[in-house]
Order: sequence, then structure tokens, then C-alpha cells
Amino acid sequence: MSHILTITGVKMDPTTPHENEFVIEDIAHALSLMTRANGHFPTFYSVAQHCIGCQKEAEARGYSKKVQLACLLHDAAEAYISDITRPVKENLPKYKDYENVLLDMIWDKFLGTPITEEERTQVFDIDDTMLYNEFFHFMNYKLFEPKSELLTKDTQNYDFIEFKLVENEYLDIFYSLYNA
Repeated sequence: MSHILTITGVKMDPTTPHENEFVIEDIAHALSLMTRANGHFPTFYSVAQHCIGCQKEAEARGYSKKVQLACLLHDAAEAYISDITRPVKENLPKYKDYENVLLDMIWDKFLGTPITEEERTQVFDIDDTMLYNEFFHFMNYKLFEPKSELLTKDTQNYDFIEFKLVENEYLDIFYSLYNA
């Protein structure tokens, strides 16, 4: 089999994707069911929750709606190729190539204009800052020294939330930013 089948019925080969195959409902659904840290946190915390947290941090920093949407979508490629822990991902150049192609296509489809290097830096700084804070919260472990502080530290929700509620929140945020 050379394709995957998404929850909305899209058949796609993630190694040769086409822009029309990316459906936001597929992304929200898949990410709401994927766990962060490869399942090693003491409770379920989804990739979608992480992405929502990143979007809220971008909003708190006063970043544009485009950057906020990019933060929400920054792990969207994982809806099609799953997540791999950073130590392994760094040693899988072909995976990183697929991930980058997928993410760039997803951003091109949903952001309206190409993402700039400055915007990309803003997104991945937030991603790293969230990663650091997630590990500190769940594991009391300082994974690395973050480049910036989390402005939303006191309002981040690390509680278990039923996946359908997370999926719906992800979609609500997406549509509010996409239609802005």
C-alpha cells in the first residue's frame, strides 16, 4: 500500500503529497490523538494541546495572526507521518525531508502568504520554549535552557482533556485565525 487513509477519507501518499489532500479536520483529529514525549509523560497530553499552547503563547507575545496560525499548524505534518522523538529525528534525514515538505505545503495552503525566516524563528522558538516547560511540568526535568521565557506559563493547561474537546478547540482556533 502506498497511501494512508485519513479520517475524512482522503487517500494520500505522504512521500508525494498534493496540497488539495490537506484537510484541517484530518490534522485536528490526528493531532488530538497523538501523545507528546512519545507517551512518556505521566498522563496523556496531546500534540494538539501542545499546538494550542503554542498559539496562545504567540498571541501573548503579540505576534501576528499569521504567526499564531503557523504555531497552531507547526506540527501538522505529524498528522500524516507521525511524531518521532528529537534524538531519533535528528538521525533520520529522509524523515526530516518529508516533514519539511509537508509542513511547507500545509503552511502554503493555510497561511495565505509564504512564511518568512523571522516568522519561522518565532514559531520554533515558541515550540522549544513549550517543549522545555512541558518536560519541566510533567517530569520536573530541565531538558535544555530555553532561549525565551513562557509568557503563558501560569495559564497553560496541562490537564488531561478528552480528545474530541481538544480537536474541537483546535478547529475553533484554526477557523477564528484562518478567517481573520
